[in-house]
Amino acid sequence: MGMEIKRVGIIGAGQMGSGIAQVCAAAGIDVVLNDRDPDRLRNGLSVIEGGYARLVSKGSLDEAVSREARERIVTGSGFGDLGTCDLVIEAATENEATKREIFSTLCASLKSDAIVATNTSSISITRLAAATDRPERFIGIHFMNPVPVMQLVELIRGIATEDATYESAKVFIAKLGKISTMSEDFPAFIVNRILLPMINEAIYTLYEGVGSVESIDTAMKLGANHPMGPLQLADFIGLDTCLSVMQVLYEGLADSKYRPCPLLVKYVEAGWLGRKAKRGFYDYRGPTPIPTR
Repeated sequence: MGMEIKRVGIIGAGQMGSGIAQVCAAAGIDVVLNDRDPDRLRNGLSVIEGGYARLVSKGSLDEAVSREARERIVTGSGFGDLGTCDLVIEAATENEATKREIFSTLCASLKSDAIVATNTSSISITRLAAATDRPERFIGIHFMNPVPVMQLVELIRGIATEDATYESAKVFIAKLGKISTMSEDFPAFIVNRILLPMINEAIYTLYEGVGSVESIDTAMKLGANHPMGPLQLADFIGLDTCLSVMQVLYEGLADSKYRPCPLLVKYVEAGWLGRKAKRGFYDYRGPTPIPTR
């Protein structure tokens, strides 16, 4: 039997962390949103409030329920604020060294039976668990972006993850109204193992001059019935994140088919990281996105 999750700590108030906080609070769970950057915390709260306001305006969330949900979220900048949490989810940048540093200092502030999770989209759960004092109570809980919209959550067990930890995570995801799928702990898990090489191949198709940004995205939207083209999707995910996942696949599986496209590397080196940087495969600085190639 797993433990009931009543209070969740979330480390990182960026796009993913604020989205996780929004859905947890709406499901009646108390949330401590943690970030060392006060500006990011303020921005995260503003994103959450905007998310609730949109749901209220569409009639899919009652105004009073939205107000109660917002009141369930408190913020903090130190790990000491997470001491009463049943589950702490790390949603920091997709960088293994950063994540390991967080885990190595976090655990001293937690209660002994607290579960620790990572929202990583590609990094080994077993390796990250080894940076904690509780690998048996460590699990990968990979939410899809945007969290309030996407139904799927990947649960990834490390080699030491106990059954009770997995069961607790499974019940928690069901409480959020989402569907979980179990993935083994291999590089990039299920979704990104399939999705990111497709995006990388689309970038190679652009790099080799087979098609323009517009023709590639149109081809996949109309020819494969995808809701958005792969280059548009790469911009939405963030080109730095796309590159990180491809590097994890390439290094972890040692197969040349996962080699990141040199054009993806060039865009990241230029700081053209997609929507968040206002430029990627499209330029977002004007009223309408314009292809950059």
